[in-house]
Amino acid sequence: MIYINGYSVELDQITGFNQLTSAQKQIGRKLSESRESFYYSSPHQFLFEAVMRANTVSAANALRDSGAGFATFVNARCNPDYWRRTAYGGFSLRPDVRPSDAITDIFINGKKYGFECTTAIMIMLYKAVLESIGARMFNQLFNGLLLYSTEHDEDMQITAVPSGSSIPGDVRYVKNPEHDPRTPQWQGENVIDLGNGSVFGHGIGTGTYGEIIEVLNTKRFPGATVSAYVVPEIIRPHYRLMSEYTRHPIRRLLGGAM
Repeated sequence: MIYINGYSVELDQITGFNQLTSAQKQIGRKLSESRESFYYSSPHQFLFEAVMRANTVSAANALRDSGAGFATFVNARCNPDYWRRTAYGGFSLRPDVRPSDAITDIFINGKKYGFECTTAIMIMLYKAVLESIGARMFNQLFNGLLLYSTEHDEDMQITAVPSGSSIPGDVRYVKNPEHDPRTPQWQGENVIDLGNGSVFGHGIGTGTYGEIIEVLNTKRFPGATVSAYVVPEIIRPHYRLMSEYTRHPIRRLLGGAM
């Protein structure tokens, strides 16, 4: 259910909804039909969420196809033209590079990169923000980017929901409580919900939650009996706050990165 200024609204009452793409409209319908209640102070906030969620799904598909490899922090690698690898396996933005170019390079030259699934989540979210607010604003906000696990710039507003209906663009975690201690990278898998029961997790790929669980169950210690499972908590960008990064939802959000 969608509420704007305290009132429940139907999608056809929201100015600008019909100008969204089919993928964005589909996500808008998911929000409207959800058993959760989503509150906005303006139509702009709702439109921004629908657009950024769709851009997150697109970023997940693009990362899947980029050729970027899976690697532990010890073996993490990046394109030195854009990033400096830190001693702990993170990627620090070179001072002579624009943040928008560095994020985009991961999707263009993926074979030069290797990272684990938490870093992948942040990369996909940064890409979604870039496509939602444009390069000019992105470069103003994120000029000191560091990609490392769940570390993120304070302007990347992140919130956690204890439980709820999974909507495309949501970040979920599949926990593997009896993983083999010799391979701690398989203690779980962070995934992006793609919609229609499909998710993407860097290192495993695209599949259903059940298929992700099946893969993780092969990574347990001998004699393990506890299956991997989807954690109820949902991680989401704080879309309402981040919508302030763009003032023209239809012109800006439908126009692509600038």
